[in-house]
Amino acid sequence: MNGTIRIGNLFGIPFYIHPSWFLVLGLVTWTYSSGLMSQFPQLSGGLAVTLGLITALLLFSSVVAHELGHSFVAIRQGIDVKSITLFIFGGLASLEKESKTPAEAFWVAIAGPLVSLILFGVFTVIGFSTAASGPLGAILAVLASVNLALALFNLIPGLPLDGGNILKAIVWKITGNSYKGVVFASRIGQAFGWLAIASGVIPLILFGSFGNFWNLLIGFFLVQNAGNAAQFARVQEQLTGLTAEDAVTEDSPIVSANVSLREFADERILNKQDWRRFLVTDDNGRLVGIISVDDLRNIPTAQWLETEVAQVMRSVEDSKTIQSDRPLLEVVQLLEGQQLSALPVIRDNGVLVGILEKAAIISLLQKKVQTNPA
Repeated sequence: MNGTIRIGNLFGIPFYIHPSWFLVLGLVTWTYSSGLMSQFPQLSGGLAVTLGLITALLLFSSVVAHELGHSFVAIRQGIDVKSITLFIFGGLASLEKESKTPAEAFWVAIAGPLVSLILFGVFTVIGFSTAASGPLGAILAVLASVNLALALFNLIPGLPLDGGNILKAIVWKITGNSYKGVVFASRIGQAFGWLAIASGVIPLILFGSFGNFWNLLIGFFLVQNAGNAAQFARVQEQLTGLTAEDAVTEDSPIVSANVSLREFADERILNKQDWRRFLVTDDNGRLVGIISVDDLRNIPTAQWLETEVAQVMRSVEDSKTIQSDRPLLEVVQLLEGQQLSALPVIRDNGVLVGILEKAAIISLLQKKVQTNPA
């Protein structure tokens, strides 16, 4: 999964860590242990590092709690959470699909910042109620301030941040179009990203200062991911209303089950050199199997005339077909999720419509973009 390491499950949700997280863990541990030693000189180096590591792990636990906030609300809406991943910029909960309504999308988006605000309140109350001082008081103060910062930063109204998803839900509610919400929130996210990049580049150019280098990294992250979200939303909008049948390849590779291998070879293979596999139908046009060019190698050519395709074909699993009226957007997600390049398309009665390929979907999208430019 993009180089991530699975370390277990959280409430049934697969939990991953990106290798970049270990770098941040080390930096945060070193930073806070150095701060504790400066603030409390009586601390030994080993104890300071231990407390720094505990602080870092508690901070990342707060990030995980933030992502669990999103996840639990999504699960209550019937949305599967595919994973939670910790990486250099924090955490990411990967959801199976979008919420059905803008209100539901709003609650999924705001749940994370609300959890962070609650944690800010909890750590603040513990600090004041126990009158904690010394290293413990300092750690509680850090945990409170970081959770507040996490909530406020994520409420910036631009994708891919939570505030961007909140803005998307609001625009969706106003316009009735979720894709317009994504595009608008993506543009705001890109604007904030460029501001962050500028705040990192300008001091570097004018003063040679790397003090805002982190802003530069965050800016690039925002610009790239906001742009990707907008691009994906445009693709989704173009696919809306289309079904699997709309993208079926013309003159799909189809052969009748009762023709001989010789006839199949002469009429289909020799004239269709680009096809390596063919869908097999019965007399009623129903899909009954599949045959590939390589399958013919197992049959001596002398027997081709008396051997029918039905005797050589292999069966097709139901899971390897799609219904003709299935939304094309779901088909794209299925192809990507199962890493498939093509699938047979059938009607409810089993009659074969043809084959659907990724290339055909891309071609269809290009035609729609040309006729309906943004």
